[in-house]
Amino acid sequence: MNKRKLGKSNIEVGPLAFGTNVMGWTADAATSYAMLDYFVARGLNLVDTADVYSRWAPGHKGGESEAIIGEWIAKRKGNREKIVLATKVGIEMGPNDKGLSRAYIMRAVDASLKRLQTDYIDLYQSHQDDASVPQEETLSAYADLIRQGKVRVIGASNFTPERLAEALAISKRTGLPRYETLQPWYNLYDRKDFEGAPFDLCKRENISVITYFSLASGFLTGKYRKPKDAEGKARGYRVKDMLNERGMRILAALDSVGAELEATPAQVSLAWLVAKGVTAPIASATTVAQLEEIVESTEIELSVDQVKRLDSASAY
Repeated sequence: MNKRKLGKSNIEVGPLAFGTNVMGWTADAATSYAMLDYFVARGLNLVDTADVYSRWAPGHKGGESEAIIGEWIAKRKGNREKIVLATKVGIEMGPNDKGLSRAYIMRAVDASLKRLQTDYIDLYQSHQDDASVPQEETLSAYADLIRQGKVRVIGASNFTPERLAEALAISKRTGLPRYETLQPWYNLYDRKDFEGAPFDLCKRENISVITYFSLASGFLTGKYRKPKDAEGKARGYRVKDMLNERGMRILAALDSVGAELEATPAQVSLAWLVAKGVTAPIASATTVAQLEEIVESTEIELSVDQVKRLDSASAY
């Protein structure tokens, strides 16, 4: 497995991250354990979650995904060292439980560690920017967590290039830990908000990119071709907006490249992200069969011509 480092750290990850927001929501515990077993058995290691997963689901309060991963860690002795465990903090978990203040981060990290049944988090990420808190306060809190051994490295998600650059400048000036990763919304369909200044900053500063919505809520799997396909699906409301001329052009290009490589649209979509310079695209699955398909993307290498054709088909 071709491993790559997270930023300037010594943590190495495979070219695919397992997105676990579905665990405890659309994937039950038994299925989640089986998928984690398979992911590790295939030599992959980056497991991405967040404290807020899956608070949006009826009857959920957040922490469901972390709790299932923690149960898996407890049941599978020795597997903790085989994974790079990434979670996030910042999105509202309840009244007065949100943001990136020092006080809240200190409470939230202990809650995550308890649910995850581990002593440390490999990659702790600011889930979203918090302009109400000085960035130096946030980075100082993370510095203390690293000194305490609760966190190894830190990352950011949903930061503008300006705010990320500001955080990096503070780290350089003060010696506080720096964000080693950025987690943006980026895929073959959603390109305009990340390509350009944000991606250029990451390349220049050696910030690893770990994309979310890497398969555009399932649209890039090719299973949604007409409005009826999205009816009754958990992410159907998002997919319907992509069933337009540009979306059909993208699917046609994925079908064409896939036919050449004997690969599925999902596999080609993930391979495109890696070809564009993404460190590890995040992809979710609700069955082992789906995960098997996703993992096979790590064996695909697109030609320069194939990347250009996909770029052209997905141009705005």
